[in-house]
Amino acid sequence: MAIDATAQVHPSAIVEEGATIGARCVIGPFCHIGAEVTLGAEVELKSHAVVTGWTEIGDNSTVFSFACVGEVPQDLKFAGERTRLIVGKRARIREGATLNTGTDGGGGVTRVGDDCLLMTGAHVGHDAQVGDRVILANQAAIAGHCVIGDDVIVGGLSGIHQFVRVGHGAIIGAVTMVTNDVMPHGLVQAPRGDLEGLNLVGLKRRGVDRAEITALRAAYQMLAQGDGAFMDRARRLAAETESAHVRDITDFILAESGRSFLTPK
Repeated sequence: MAIDATAQVHPSAIVEEGATIGARCVIGPFCHIGAEVTLGAEVELKSHAVVTGWTEIGDNSTVFSFACVGEVPQDLKFAGERTRLIVGKRARIREGATLNTGTDGGGGVTRVGDDCLLMTGAHVGHDAQVGDRVILANQAAIAGHCVIGDDVIVGGLSGIHQFVRVGHGAIIGAVTMVTNDVMPHGLVQAPRGDLEGLNLVGLKRRGVDRAEITALRAAYQMLAQGDGAFMDRARRLAAETESAHVRDITDFILAESGRSFLTPK
């Protein structure tokens, strides 16, 4: 066990032999930290938080009460293999959130990027790859093997089906079930997840140039109403566009995927 001399550990907390606690960490009452856990500098665990498994949490992160971070996958094929969970810097893991380690069949690592906010009861399943600055609202659930791009927002009580990819900058409305891939900057809502436009508010908040937003709007219209099948439209758009943001969309659509796409209505 390696506990930095500047860390504060409440007497009622359990820190198993082998854990690494970084500088200026604060471990609250009745927390449980497993033997293979590594906490970066200035990580805070509120009372009754559990961090277990082969888990790493980056600097300046906070795990709130009753969150369970690094428990084994909810996968019947899991046979006790040694797999990981890596959480980036400045994470905010709120009350009751759950994050699972990976499986051998899925690559062995569940990963959450920097500056993510996982609100009350949010779930990140085994082998999911979650980008930077992602927000999962209350009770949102990311199933196993999902890939969630940077700057994605998932609304409360929404679920992302296993193996689904959500492109960066997309937004998923509340109480939505997403079973197909979502293109970058997409706006998805309705109970069964309809692609209903672009996340224009998110684009503007991130300071995307007006000319790029105009190009994205034109590209969306072409994908929705152009000649030929959806994939044919995407290939034609890829050949014609000079916009970096439109290229993000076409690259995403033309990449290999095990699922179909939500297409513009």
